[in-house]
Amino acid sequence: MNQRSSVAPLDVVVLAAGKGTRMRSARPKVLQPLGGEPLLAHVLRAVAGLSPQQVHLVVGHGQADVRAWAETRADVAASLTWVEQTEQLGTGHAVRLSAPGWTPGSVIVIAYGDVPLISSATLADAARAAQAQVVIITARVADPQGYGRIVRDAAGQVSAIVEHADATSAQQAINEINTGVIAAPAEWLAPWLAALTKQNPKGEYYLTDVIAMAVAAGRPVTGLCAADAAELEGVNDRAQLARAERRLQQQRADTLMQTGVTLADPARIDVRGSLVCGRDVHIDVGCVFEGQVELGDDVTIGPYCHLRDVQLGDGAVIESHSVLEGVVAEAKVHVGPFARLRPGTRLATAAKVGNFVETKKAIVGPGSKINHLSYVGDAELGADVNVGAGTITCNYDGANKHLTRIGDRAFIGSNSALVAPVEIGSDATIGAGSVIAKPAPAGQLTVSRSKQMSLPGWQRPTKHKP
Repeated sequence: MNQRSSVAPLDVVVLAAGKGTRMRSARPKVLQPLGGEPLLAHVLRAVAGLSPQQVHLVVGHGQADVRAWAETRADVAASLTWVEQTEQLGTGHAVRLSAPGWTPGSVIVIAYGDVPLISSATLADAARAAQAQVVIITARVADPQGYGRIVRDAAGQVSAIVEHADATSAQQAINEINTGVIAAPAEWLAPWLAALTKQNPKGEYYLTDVIAMAVAAGRPVTGLCAADAAELEGVNDRAQLARAERRLQQQRADTLMQTGVTLADPARIDVRGSLVCGRDVHIDVGCVFEGQVELGDDVTIGPYCHLRDVQLGDGAVIESHSVLEGVVAEAKVHVGPFARLRPGTRLATAAKVGNFVETKKAIVGPGSKINHLSYVGDAELGADVNVGAGTITCNYDGANKHLTRIGDRAFIGSNSALVAPVEIGSDATIGAGSVIAKPAPAGQLTVSRSKQMSLPGWQRPTKHKP
């Protein structure tokens, strides 16, 4: 038996060629979303934690879509060696196709693109143990129905993997199952893969057959039982995808609480990206976080809010049912309830955007307020501006967007329309109900209204009787 005096280089093979028929989807199974990313992204992140020499990604069904996704992630695409499986002839066949590209003298770890919750630690355990033996990651489950059973000899080594249909009644009682994750020295694994046959009812090359070859060759086969069986569960249908989502969200909720975040209900938060929180953050129920979200100290997020690519400064308060996307806010801002802040919105310290207000590419200065029922787009507001209810910036002329500038301490009366491009001077006042299409001078009252008339004797129209 070859004994290695030093740690061998590591190659990882990720199998991602399956069609995923039970998903009933036009999208490849490994691209189904989990926690805001494809299943495959989670697996590749765990693999990257091992710093492997090479990552061999075996693709087949929907490979154009998988490649297109990888191209959107420069960090992912640069680390991959692509292997094409044109015929779906089983897991053994898929791994065999990758063998010509393996790093000489390496240890090979085999992972799966549809097992998204596997951890770097579990893969690393397999890699470390496989320097001079074959390693199988196993799991103990309450219901092993349908899984291959792990049969051990008197010394505790794995002597066989017996499929459920072929197991005796005694073997069916075994609750330790094969997860499919295997690690072995490349110099052993390559000839075993080459010797695989497809003499079985499915006509496929089974990766598990190499275990029997290893035992026959006198190579030690060790089963490492995972501490958490859930991380080894595959995703084959929508129900399993939903269960994986809940497990992932629970993990993320636990991590947040361990860092000091208060969650009103850990079962009712979805983090579909990165959420970084300062001290004493409070998040109410039903909130969704996507992309890159950063919350400063003492931030409060009310119930049923949706934040995507948002940065909030210390002491920010986001009231219930507010939607923020592409927003950067400084300290002590107040948003909502029922506010929609679109990309390009920038809120300075103590700015306030109230209920049923929509902003887009709006810079709102320190202490400025847009309290209710307004639309402010393509606008720059100075400090301590007050925007009355029902105000809109008319920024779109049907072809182009135009800018509205409002100076410090300006007061915009309710139900005003500011027709861009237009500038409101500092300390200017706009009378309620005005349509402003020309510059409003600083420090002056500007009013634009039609003359009010009352017509005596006027009769309201009535319906004609048939």
